[in-house]
Amino acid sequence: MSFSSPASLLEVESRPDRPPVLRVEPPADAAAWASAYREAVRAQVTEHGALVVRGLALGEPERVRAVFTALAGEPMTEREAFAPRQSYGGGLYSSTAWPDNQPMCMHHELSYAQRVPSLMLFACLAAPDRGGATAVADAEEVLRALPAALTERFEREGWLLTRSYNDEIGASLAESFGTEDRETVENYCRAHGIDFEWRDDGSLRTRQRRSAVVRHPVTGRRCWFNQIAFLNEWTLAPEVREYLVDEYGADGLPFNTRYGDGTPIGEDVVQTLNAVYEENTRREPWQAGDLLLVDNIRTAHSREPFTGERQVLVAMAEPRLLADGAPTPEGTRR
Repeated sequence: MSFSSPASLLEVESRPDRPPVLRVEPPADAAAWASAYREAVRAQVTEHGALVVRGLALGEPERVRAVFTALAGEPMTEREAFAPRQSYGGGLYSSTAWPDNQPMCMHHELSYAQRVPSLMLFACLAAPDRGGATAVADAEEVLRALPAALTERFEREGWLLTRSYNDEIGASLAESFGTEDRETVENYCRAHGIDFEWRDDGSLRTRQRRSAVVRHPVTGRRCWFNQIAFLNEWTLAPEVREYLVDEYGADGLPFNTRYGDGTPIGEDVVQTLNAVYEENTRREPWQAGDLLLVDNIRTAHSREPFTGERQVLVAMAEPRLLADGAPTPEGTRR
């Protein structure tokens, strides 16, 4: 007797340059469809790292929320956001507010947090005229393609994220921590491995050290898992970086990344990281009504520049505390 895996119950289109696409006939009840095919859909995400589902006609937040919940349970409430989002309630958000003409480079959502979402869900309510794809890249392939000396250093030391909160750039205290109360913010930082200091002007500066390479909690395979390139100063457009340095100083940028020992990361390293990401990028242009699921630990995602209206809703689900989420002295001596 032969047995089929749940993933084999669905036929997906697969191409090397695109994430797999599952086309379905528009169901009368998208949430009921999601409940019925949840195991098979999730098996495809486990197998491929990402999956586009086309045909569910996701056109309004209530429908999106119901489908997301059917596939992944109750979503997370975001903390430590680096840029503003509009909240639709119940863990449903707009995509991150970011200039239309600037890319959001490859990254793993909240990879600098201690509790990370293992699953990302995206729904396109309105597709842009041009560009704007939420592209993906396999973190196992990226790790294999990067120079060994570079990944070995990051694996020994981890990476350091520094943030300087202000009222002009990036997420505010309230948007990031859910409060402006100093004591509550301090307690959160202490509980989540974040060093902090209040500056003379009343602003907050934080530092947190995290692992750059982790083992996938399900497969056990090693993944390049971080936001080293995306949140680094050298990924910013030159004119934006120049403005921010002039305005806030080299040590006051809204966010920046370093090696785990605090050494600055050179522009050449960031270029190497982004080049390897691009070599491993798969993209599928959004169509209105599309659903995209991404294994956030195995798969990085990005947002490409676009023109026209683009409305994408996002949820983060199934948080995990990664066993190797922060470098340890023992790990540094490996």
